[in-house]
Amino acid sequence: MRTRLQVLLAAVVVALLSGCGGAAPETRELNVFAAASLTDTFTALKAQFETENPGVEVRLNFAGSSDLAQQIVNGAPADVFAAANESTMTTVVDAGQVAGEPTPFATNVLQIATPPGNPKGVATFADLARPDVTVVVCAPQVPCGSATEKIERATGVTLSPVSEEPDVRSVLGKVSTGNADAGLVYVTDVRSAGDSVQGVAFPEADQAVNDYPIAALSSAPQPELAASFVALATGEFGRKTLEDAGFGTP
Repeated sequence: MRTRLQVLLAAVVVALLSGCGGAAPETRELNVFAAASLTDTFTALKAQFETENPGVEVRLNFAGSSDLAQQIVNGAPADVFAAANESTMTTVVDAGQVAGEPTPFATNVLQIATPPGNPKGVATFADLARPDVTVVVCAPQVPCGSATEKIERATGVTLSPVSEEPDVRSVLGKVSTGNADAGLVYVTDVRSAGDSVQGVAFPEADQAVNDYPIAALSSAPQPELAASFVALATGEFGRKTLEDAGFGTP
């Protein structure tokens, strides 16, 4: 009898403790699609957002903006889209996928990346057209590729790249591994690469400044969280994070 009473009392205590603790909160996922050039900054935003919103897991999808736009138009479950230029965002807007108006939140310009020491002595944009320099660029449909074409038209210099990559990080990888003498990426990518590449600024880059817009999506599975993430990216923390990485901000 005493043993049975002890068992019953133990069961009551367990039940009471369970009731006081309550069920663990359900984890909510926020899917953020962002241009590859935002990899470092949005990883920092993810950490901050998860700290401010316990129980939320931010899933980041980085790629070329044009690829991300097509994924969204084709029904990918995304809550937020941050593009590397306005025309790519327009693709999503025209498909009726954006809630409200996109918000400009950053700017970026191209810079030449070379292997450490700049073995081929690349000093100008025109040097990229030299026959002894192997160059990689972004594909034309990607914002960094579109910016490259704008600079070619503005300068009258035509490049003959050995490859056209799907995003800036792929271009950076070709250069940092020694598979190319030079590549055109954003100034922020050169900064984030540290000692693995060397940056060469050129004045013509100002002919193709990229404006980055961000928007919550109309089909967002988590609309309130999406709006909150956009607010973080465009607010004080987001601006400081972007500026520290070399982006311009409005």
